[in-house]
Amino acid sequence: MATADDLKFQEFDDAANLLAANPDATTISIDEPAEIPKNQHSHLQEPGREEDDELLGTDDSDKTELLAGQKKSAPFWTFEYYQTFFDVDTYQVLDRIKGSVFPVPGKNFVRLYIRSNPDLYGPFWICATLVFTIAVSGNLSNFFIHLGQPTYHYVPEFRKVSIAATTIYAYAWLVPLALWGFLMWRNTKVMNIVSYSFLEIVCVYGYSLFVYIPTAMLWIIPQKVVRWVLVVFSLCLSGSVLVMTFWPAVRDDNRRIAVATVATILLLHALLAVGCLAYFFDAPELDIPAPIIPAHNGTTVITKS
Repeated sequence: MATADDLKFQEFDDAANLLAANPDATTISIDEPAEIPKNQHSHLQEPGREEDDELLGTDDSDKTELLAGQKKSAPFWTFEYYQTFFDVDTYQVLDRIKGSVFPVPGKNFVRLYIRSNPDLYGPFWICATLVFTIAVSGNLSNFFIHLGQPTYHYVPEFRKVSIAATTIYAYAWLVPLALWGFLMWRNTKVMNIVSYSFLEIVCVYGYSLFVYIPTAMLWIIPQKVVRWVLVVFSLCLSGSVLVMTFWPAVRDDNRRIAVATVATILLLHALLAVGCLAYFFDAPELDIPAPIIPAHNGTTVITKS
């Protein structure tokens, strides 16, 4: 029978002492799990590829998608289904607007701001504000250009609101739809091309248009040089957000296809800005007919303006 001393717990500095005292004893070694260096498999990849994997959300985003899959979504014909698209607060919207105006090099807009909770509230109201800003600023610009001309009579052009609304909302919805379809098609050809949903792409495009709101206000300045400088500046800011968002998603594709995709995204974005400036603000001068002044002797005199 074991004595009381044998049942006491004893600490041993070395397992060799225990084996020397009792060769039949069984030892169990409990070690802490070794930490895997974070850059261990980075040597197996190209430089910068690990950062792109993080931008695409291949680690934490997978957990987020698994957790999101466990949630029960409401049917699409119910109000609760569409309510989730507008479930954001003011701080989230402002934070995403700041991220679109001040892009951080090497940081993905979807990864930092959108993926946790993509919304349609910000894009909808940004597009609506941009529509009225362009329409009102275009009318004011036309008024200031012809201000002082005696034969000019100001008439508000309300059709500019409908034209601006059609252009802005068509761009903010049709271009993301085409891009999403193209990326999904390329995903069937090459593995791991894209991990963006349609809602995330719409959200990126909507917030990227915010910088054009203050730009449209400054387009009232009747100086073409100033207007084009503002176009280039705003295009660089909003275009960089799109490039840093979609380039990591297509870089694994064929090199020419990846470059062509990003170039097309920038081209369409530039066409929107240049088209709005050319149509709403740089309209050609109106051909105002010269006034006809009747003379006292029955003849008419045509004056040149």
